[in-house]
Amino acid sequence: MAKTNKTNAARQLDSAGIAYELIPYQTDEAHLDAGHVAEQLGEDIRRVFKTLVLRGDRTGMFVCVVPGNEEVNLKKAARVSGNKNAAMLHVKELLPATGYIRGGCSPIGMKKPLPTFIHHTCLDYESIYVSAGTRGLQLRLTPQSLVHFTHAVLADLTDDQPQAESQNA
Repeated sequence: MAKTNKTNAARQLDSAGIAYELIPYQTDEAHLDAGHVAEQLGEDIRRVFKTLVLRGDRTGMFVCVVPGNEEVNLKKAARVSGNKNAAMLHVKELLPATGYIRGGCSPIGMKKPLPTFIHHTCLDYESIYVSAGTRGLQLRLTPQSLVHFTHAVLADLTDDQPQAESQNA
């Protein structure tokens, strides 16, 4: 079996003594969405969380971590983050701002810590998946560990009804 290289996110969890598992999966450049990841992992898409970086009109950048089958509600995200308005960070800004690329953005190990908000449904599961910081690698950890490590706020960040598959994962 090939050795999986540790990412910055994994090294930070190691340093904090937080248990996790690195789970590799087959990537497809044409399908970077959470649905593809869930399919590759053989997991429920509601357990595969996507990391989205937004910019608020008052507080600047912040992170929303939402289930893979849902879309972030910008009004709710703005409200919980102390903003009047919020918008997705443009994909060209993602790497310089976070150190991560689209399809490989982790809520752990960004260039600088950003306020983080995680959808409250993460607590419905014993473990959840988030990007390990590179395409083709997920972290499986307890939602409590993720919330604790990122100093996240649990919040309702999505519409009341799950949306169709997102291409913005």
